[in-house]
Amino acid sequence: METPGSQTSLHRANLERVVRAVRMAGSLTQAEIARTTGLSAATVSNIVRELKDGGTVEVTPTSAGGRRARSVSLSGDAGIVIGVDFGHTHLRVAIGNLAHQVLAEQAEPLDVDASSAEGFDRAEELVEELIAATGIGRDKVIGVGLGVPGPIDVVTGTLGSTSILPGWTGINPSRELSGRLGVPVHVDNDANLGALGELVWGSGRGVKDLAYIKVASGVGAGLVIDGHIYRGPGGTAGEIGHITLDESGPVCRCGNRGCLETFAAARYVLPLLQSSHGSELTMERVVELAREGDPGCRRVIADVGRHIGSGVANLCNLLNPSRVVLGGDLAEAGELVLGPIRDSVSRYAIPSAARQLSVEPGALGSRAEVLGALALVLNEMGDSTLLGGADGPLPTAAKSATPAFT
Repeated sequence: METPGSQTSLHRANLERVVRAVRMAGSLTQAEIARTTGLSAATVSNIVRELKDGGTVEVTPTSAGGRRARSVSLSGDAGIVIGVDFGHTHLRVAIGNLAHQVLAEQAEPLDVDASSAEGFDRAEELVEELIAATGIGRDKVIGVGLGVPGPIDVVTGTLGSTSILPGWTGINPSRELSGRLGVPVHVDNDANLGALGELVWGSGRGVKDLAYIKVASGVGAGLVIDGHIYRGPGGTAGEIGHITLDESGPVCRCGNRGCLETFAAARYVLPLLQSSHGSELTMERVVELAREGDPGCRRVIADVGRHIGSGVANLCNLLNPSRVVLGGDLAEAGELVLGPIRDSVSRYAIPSAARQLSVEPGALGSRAEVLGALALVLNEMGDSTLLGGADGPLPTAAKSATPAFT
């Protein structure tokens, strides 16, 4: 039996520390592991050798700063994680391994709002299809990350707003999917997962304080403070779409008037253009037309950017993030929307906060949320899962070569 402070327990703690660093980063050189964990280079070298011999990690030659180095990543066969992203009109599922590699991925249109049962039925089917496509046994599934387009009540586990997904009233998404798949399910809202995806693999890499702004049928923000998603005690942090811009403005679905969402979300913006561009217009098409020079679409996107910038300025004044990442279809408009956002930030934010802020488009596009769902599982899983007993790592695992998440 291990005793606190014993050599055995210290060794075990160091094993878990190294595994955690590699798990979160995807891959690190041994020098980077030493800097991240605070362990000596000699200790890291010995631990990596032990983990490699046990099949928990893979070591491959690489270079760092022009010098030869060894890159350490978790074994591709140590286990798999699943990401499920429910949007209002789509379902996307991805299967990844612990080496930050995607093994299978599929997206399809789906009216998620109408019925939670239909959404979960199809998600279950798609998960089973993709697991079968990888050829990996179901016993290798460590957990599932689930994204939904609304705030999750941290006490009840249900959606915090029944107006967002009326067909999901009273549903506990984590419990529902876990019961179907028989594995742990970690759930969060789509903006938080988008922030996590961009933080780990996209435009937020290397940044500890950022806000991910997702503009779709609604407007939400995922907040990262000191490298961690901030959800607030009730799970509703980041509802930037309900900042009031005009007390006499349109009535929002939340019951207030003039929320940012009523000036920026697709459901409010598209009707401005439908009389001239047709009723089948989508935000994706608006962005496409704006990039081609359509004056009406360019004007609407610029207006939306200025409104979003007002909300971002409030975030700057309150939280002082170093980066804002814009996600959703609107991010594809590039400087047509980013420029107006920066203009509003410069006008309304405290100058010192505005100077420190960079506003960037998301790098992951529509995949940000499902990759964030994979990252959520990697965040929540315990490192002891990858280490057999108290004495060391799992038995040797086979290697696999697959595309990287990005």
